[in-house]
Amino acid sequence: MNLIVFLALFLPVVLSGISVFFFKTGEKTLKLILAFGGAFLLSLSFTELIPEIYSSESEQIGLFIMLGFFIQLLLDFLTKGVEHGHHSHHKRLNEPCRNAHEHISFSGIMIGICIHSFLEGMPLSSNFQNIELKNTLLTGIIIHNIPISIVLVSLFIHTGLKKSSAIILLIFFALSAPLGTLTSYYLGEGLAENMSHFFNIVLAIVVGIFLHISTTILFETDEHHRFNLYKIFAIILGAGMALLGLC
Repeated sequence: MNLIVFLALFLPVVLSGISVFFFKTGEKTLKLILAFGGAFLLSLSFTELIPEIYSSESEQIGLFIMLGFFIQLLLDFLTKGVEHGHHSHHKRLNEPCRNAHEHISFSGIMIGICIHSFLEGMPLSSNFQNIELKNTLLTGIIIHNIPISIVLVSLFIHTGLKKSSAIILLIFFALSAPLGTLTSYYLGEGLAENMSHFFNIVLAIVVGIFLHISTTILFETDEHHRFNLYKIFAIILGAGMALLGLC
């Protein structure tokens, strides 16, 4: 695995997560980052990833896109929606909670969020043939993971988890995507004769995950079922940036 890919996947997660100990990210700002990232992934999926898969695979590849969609649906039961900012609705999320019933078990959340990140990292193996598309995909995953790490560490603080324990869990999450990339590389090497087919299946599953995540983020509205102009602008900007990255 390329060292640059490893650092690009690892450092933004760690730095954005640790920043929560020093700065407070408002709910509105977090939602805008999520909307930007969701639009980026959705635009990337429809304009490049899906055509890339279907250009070399049969129609059955759509089954793997659906599989990825439903895998993410199941992961949501574990993560409680951390990957699309659902826990950001808690008031004073950056402060320790005072009520016992607010305490959260992190075992399911960490398992779900690490599986999610592991799968997203798999298409970034050095066996990925289209370098420009790989770099754009890497950018989208980085943008997507920044608000996840912020929400995750904010939850750690909110539940009174020790700072050292929070950082260790954050590092586990940060390593899951590079581990997915590394695993994919060795699996691909072992399937040399069918390497292209293997990576198309992996990419299809990840596209399904992207479709679930991005549509959940983009089509969530406030309690009055309204989109605000800032979110619309963030969506347009995210979609536009993905398109520019593919030009």
